[in-house]
Amino acid sequence: MPLFGRSVLALPTLLLLSLAMFGAPAKRPAHKGSLADQINTILSQPDLARAHWGIDVVDLESGKSLYSLNEDQLFLPASNAKLFTTAAALSLAGPDYRFRTTVESAGQIDANGHLLGDLVIVGRGDPNISGRVLPYALKTERLPPHTQMLEDLAGQIAERGVKVVEGDIIGDDTFYAPERYGEGWAQDDLQWPDGAPVSALSFNDNVLFVKIQPGAHDGDKAAITLEPETDYYQIENAVMTAPAGGTRKIGMHHDPGSKAVVIWGWLPENDAGVSEALAVDDPAALTAELLRSLLEQRGITVTGRTRARHGDAAQFFDRPLEQAAPAKLQSGCCPSELHPAPVSSPVPTSGPLATSDPSAATTILAEHVSLPFIEDLRVINKTSQNLHAELALRLAGRLDGAGGSFEGGEAAVKQFLLKAGLREEEFVLLDGSGLSRRDLVTPAAVTRLLIYARHQTWGQAYEESLPDGGVDGSLSERFLNTPAVGLIHAKTGTLSHVSALSGYGQTMKGSRFVFSILCNDYNLPQSKVIPAIDAVVKLLVTQGDTARK
Repeated sequence: MPLFGRSVLALPTLLLLSLAMFGAPAKRPAHKGSLADQINTILSQPDLARAHWGIDVVDLESGKSLYSLNEDQLFLPASNAKLFTTAAALSLAGPDYRFRTTVESAGQIDANGHLLGDLVIVGRGDPNISGRVLPYALKTERLPPHTQMLEDLAGQIAERGVKVVEGDIIGDDTFYAPERYGEGWAQDDLQWPDGAPVSALSFNDNVLFVKIQPGAHDGDKAAITLEPETDYYQIENAVMTAPAGGTRKIGMHHDPGSKAVVIWGWLPENDAGVSEALAVDDPAALTAELLRSLLEQRGITVTGRTRARHGDAAQFFDRPLEQAAPAKLQSGCCPSELHPAPVSSPVPTSGPLATSDPSAATTILAEHVSLPFIEDLRVINKTSQNLHAELALRLAGRLDGAGGSFEGGEAAVKQFLLKAGLREEEFVLLDGSGLSRRDLVTPAAVTRLLIYARHQTWGQAYEESLPDGGVDGSLSERFLNTPAVGLIHAKTGTLSHVSALSGYGQTMKGSRFVFSILCNDYNLPQSKVIPAIDAVVKLLVTQGDTARK
């Protein structure tokens, strides 16, 4: 939750109806054995019983049901939707797939170092053009400068002898469709990292860090800076310094599409300061701005403008998907425009082009090739990174031949899930991250996916990408000092009135199981719902073998 205040949206009508339907304690299925009795006791607590619970627990090897409750009913999954997205993307891309970002030009470099044409930085969906430390180890880390990969690209251009760019600096994100936000995303999420816009040319998770520090004396204006330094946003500073010992109160407002950001409130003069991430509306434009600045720092003059190039939606939606899709790709294989190529190779012509003239040949002046895709999959699932999940969805669409749009990604995920044995009526996914309030899945669909995934060649890598209970990611503080530590690999999910946990588990005797626990429509603090979910999981670890008898 950001440090800045945000409004809480009223419950949608659909959720109110849901509360009315499921407000009374749900009828518990008749189970025999102590495991079912103990789970039912947890869920029958008065406050918890008013919520809508869906649970499915299945033995991983035999497929036997160990416990179920409303397992075929539809629930908001929150970030459990990432289980579907990442499984499909991993199946199509393979763990070793790499992203390629290039800086290209159709112009020539003359004897005086003048590049006679535009310089274009072309994004192909790399989520980690940033200071993020990879491989992921226990927690996500960033090491400044956030621009370090862009600095490397600028350095490569300087090494090619470029002294003057007689043209524009262009950020090109035409590799994916120009769809920045998902269906069903709440407006008050869009200025924060959770709702950062989707772009094939992403930088720093498409956020800028706003740093606010008190002035020297009571009554002074606070100091506000952006990191990395940029003029992308115009900040209206209405934050004042208050007497020492008081309480900090900061607010921020930014309308999507506007360059104006208003920040107000106060913080005590002895306050250490605060930093918050603010989403960037046009990541391609920001990336081009930063690249220009880094070139100028190296003594390279740019005579033209700085701008972004976004794709024409028609190129993604001008024909039915079933007609557009070519033969399916094998795991780990990809079209030439996706696959890293030698620096000297021209931009392939089978995908969106980097130049404004489709007939022009281009020269690659600099490039960055990412670490293997599995490294980002760990970031997505362990930290529940929304933007990266949305980029993985578009990647799935491109690799499946359906196009780099939400529609293409949705089609690819759907085809994958049907192949995995899920039924069409068991899921509705309108984004890749689970931020949408219009996603729906059944607990049984989740466990069926988990079983299918574990038996694929990439299944172990997929399971290991999930948070490890009591160890890392979003489960680092859960299951501590319990027998479940290290025995649970599961994806968390959280929205207002929604909590979820689904994944793989192991009993103390070594038996493996998959589980999905989805809780919707509660009017309680999460601090009361999450312990109930964890109590159920701990029972599965300690008592799960009794249900096998």
